[in-house]
Amino acid sequence: MSLNLLKLEVGPWPMNSYIISCPETNKCAIIDPGADAKKILKAVDRFKMEYILVTHGHADHVGALENIRKMTGAQVCAHSEDAAHFKIDTDLILFEGDEIEIGSYGVKIHHTPGHTEGQISFDLLDGRVLVGDTIFVGGPGKTFSSNGFTVTMETMQEIVFKWADETKFFPGHGPAGMIGIERPAFDRFVDSGWEKDLFGDVAWD
Repeated sequence: MSLNLLKLEVGPWPMNSYIISCPETNKCAIIDPGADAKKILKAVDRFKMEYILVTHGHADHVGALENIRKMTGAQVCAHSEDAAHFKIDTDLILFEGDEIEIGSYGVKIHHTPGHTEGQISFDLLDGRVLVGDTIFVGGPGKTFSSNGFTVTMETMQEIVFKWADETKFFPGHGPAGMIGIERPAFDRFVDSGWEKDLFGDVAWD
C-alpha cells in the first residue's frame, strides 16, 4: 500500500494541484492549491484534510490557498525562503530532509531551488516525487536570472538526477515524467555546456 495520488488541473494555465491521501486513515494533504477552490474542496470532501503543502510561492500555485485554509483549517506548510519572500502565512516551516506524516505514510522534503529560492519537492518514498516547477518533461523550470539557472543546474546535478531512473516526477504543469527517460538528454546538455548568461525557458535538447 502507498499514498493515493490525484491530479487536478486548475486555473487558466492550467496548473496541476495534487491530493495525496492515506487509504487506511482517510487523511489527506493538498499540494499547490493554485485556483478553483470549489473544485479542490469537492475533491477532498470525503477526506480528513490535514495539510496544504506548497512547493513554491508563485501566485499560480497558491491562489486558492487562503480560501481552502479557511474552509478546512488545514495547516499550511512551505519552505522558509518562499514563506518569507512571498509572504505566505505558514503554520509549519519545512526544510531539506524533513518528513511529515499523511496518515500511515511519510513524505520527505527535498529543497530543490532555482525556479524560486525556497522551492521544495515532496517525495512519497515509493518512487514518486511531486516536484512543483523544479523539472518538467524536456527541461527544468523557468529561471529569472543567470544565477537562478546556475542554482537550478546544481539542483539537477546534486539532487534530481541522483534519483533512481525509475523515479516518476509529477510537475506543477503538464504531464508526469520519469528520471531515466530524461537522463540522456540532460547528460547531453551538461556535456555540451551552456552560456554563462543563460536563463529563462530552457530545454535539454
